[in-house]
Amino acid sequence: MIKKVRAKKSLGQHFLTDMDVARRIAATLDPWRGMPVIEVGPGMGVLSQFLLEAGHDLTVVELDRDSAAYLHEHFPQLEGRIIEHDFLKLDLTTVAGDGQFCVIGNYPYNISSQILFHVLDYKDHVTCCSGMFQREVAQRVAADPGSKTYGVVSVLLQAWYDIEYLFTVDEHVFNPPPKVKSGVIRLTRNGVTDLGCDERLFKMVVKTSFGQRRKTLRNSLRGLLPPEALPSLEDPVFKQRPEQLGVSQFIELTNLIAGLRGQSTSSTSQI
Repeated sequence: MIKKVRAKKSLGQHFLTDMDVARRIAATLDPWRGMPVIEVGPGMGVLSQFLLEAGHDLTVVELDRDSAAYLHEHFPQLEGRIIEHDFLKLDLTTVAGDGQFCVIGNYPYNISSQILFHVLDYKDHVTCCSGMFQREVAQRVAADPGSKTYGVVSVLLQAWYDIEYLFTVDEHVFNPPPKVKSGVIRLTRNGVTDLGCDERLFKMVVKTSFGQRRKTLRNSLRGLLPPEALPSLEDPVFKQRPEQLGVSQFIELTNLIAGLRGQSTSSTSQI
């Protein structure tokens, strides 16, 4: 019998030991009971047990063989629902179907941003994504314009999701304890179906802007424009820095740049 799993540093594992915290995280999906749920990195099932108790239609994705073996042994109710795979390489619709589903987890800190962007690739299916991240990442995702933590991940996720920072979790409730605090957030799909701009260019503008966040947009975005369009950089918007712009302003900026590049201001291409 497998009594416990030893956390692996290479996988960024820190196992949650506080049942009250696990219960609170599981409760973030209460409004979506009955909808399929994918849990990322369940480890020894601390969060899984409360998701199952709440009646969620749960499938778990676990890369660690030891953890997967533990789940097979201790959670017979998950038989056929333990996917031993790298979440970042997984087609989520093959797990949860082509309809709407939720994603939850106590996410590995070392790949948390990649996890969020993988979820974003399935924004037409993921109704809610919640769980625990390193606090700095959680704060960055939920940050408002003007904040020092506001950046690329803030804008790209907030374009499609309403984001709530729910609560902070201290280091001592993990084994082994991480060196940082954690934060629990919830992303709920908003009503946006079309940004009203070229989505590929939107992503490019956001990433390029924050790539040199200390510079004004006039200096950071000039490489996106042909030489004959450079005089247009005198527009007042280009005198701002990226952290001053909200999602709607980045959309307006994208359309402005698209016009200067001679492009269409709408596209069905995906982020």
